[in-house]
Amino acid sequence: MLISIIIFVVLVALLYMAMRNGLIGKKNQVANAEASIDVMLKKRFDLLPNLIETTKAYMKHEQTVLTELTALREKSHHLDTINKPQLDKQLSAAVSNFRVAVEAYPELKANDNTMLLMRSINETEEQLSAARRSFNAAVTRYNNALEMFPSSLIANQMMLTTLPLFEIADTERINIDAARLFKQ
Repeated sequence: MLISIIIFVVLVALLYMAMRNGLIGKKNQVANAEASIDVMLKKRFDLLPNLIETTKAYMKHEQTVLTELTALREKSHHLDTINKPQLDKQLSAAVSNFRVAVEAYPELKANDNTMLLMRSINETEEQLSAARRSFNAAVTRYNNALEMFPSSLIANQMMLTTLPLFEIADTERINIDAARLFKQ
């Protein structure tokens, strides 16, 4: 009888440790995925000055787009203190507006530097999209673990709270060509 009680206590302790370690692992996966997004945002912000300088001569009439991109890049220096999803949404909208503006300048589209930079930005946007998907998958696993019984009991004890998913900007939900049609 005593052996049965000891075995039961040991099994409960092992189960508790496994669930607690699982929650910690999921929390760390979210942090890792968020760091990946930070890396891609930094890469995106670092590309912007090159793109802006390359296009300034061609886009004298589009100063508002360039000014907005420059201002958003300046905000990126404070990534630790600002709302990253909000900055990402604003920057995605500005980059979309920039792409539409580039379409209006055939000589700019033909410029090799501009084309190289646009390809770099497109590649970075794809990598950022993949990082967001990875982050959202990690957050979903983490939130599920926090809300499902019996790990929810341990999560409450650890004072863990659910996290929001990374959502795209409204401008990214609309096709650029469609957006241009609505403005005309």
